[in-house]
Amino acid sequence: MTVLRIALSELIGMFIDDGSLATLCLILILVIAGAVEFLAMPPLAGALLLLLGCLAILLYSVRRAVKR
Repeated sequence: MTVLRIALSELIGMFIDDGSLATLCLILILVIAGAVEFLAMPPLAGALLLLLGCLAILLYSVRRAVKR
């Protein structure tokens, strides 16, 4: 049973290593998708904001990991 638990933990860890990174990315995607859909933001501007936002979140996550 322990081997199964370890294997499952490793499998989940491959996709979600940093919980705050995944959460921030999901929030960013929801906000930008909502802006494009409901506020009539041009899709190209939404794509650019999504790219810049994801890069900023990644930089934040890397800097936080370096401090640990």
